[in-house]
Amino acid sequence: MTTEEKQMFKTIIEEEIEKLSDEVQSIQKALYPEKGKGPSDKVAHLNFKLDQSIHIQRYEEATKRLNRLKHAYLKIDSPQYGICQECEEPIPMERLRLMPESMYCVACMEELGL
Repeated sequence: MTTEEKQMFKTIIEEEIEKLSDEVQSIQKALYPEKGKGPSDKVAHLNFKLDQSIHIQRYEEATKRLNRLKHAYLKIDSPQYGICQECEEPIPMERLRLMPESMYCVACMEELGL
């Protein structure tokens, strides 16, 4: 991978980290409404609880991806970035553009059941 390609992926990762950080903060606000702004009756409370479970799932997924992106950012200058951890072949650039935190090529991910 060239220096220019690594710089491009650094930029992509930085943008994704910023976007996900904002999303995580937004979800946290939805999970914990300000005092006095919570549901006012039983039906509203049930709807709030349903929404809250969806927000929790979104929060967990966003946090996991954010951590993977941060890890990829720290690893990007190493020779291992962009190399599949299983087969040790280069991960296709198209995959890295979509998921710059990828640690496996598609074939190995499917084989590993990830």
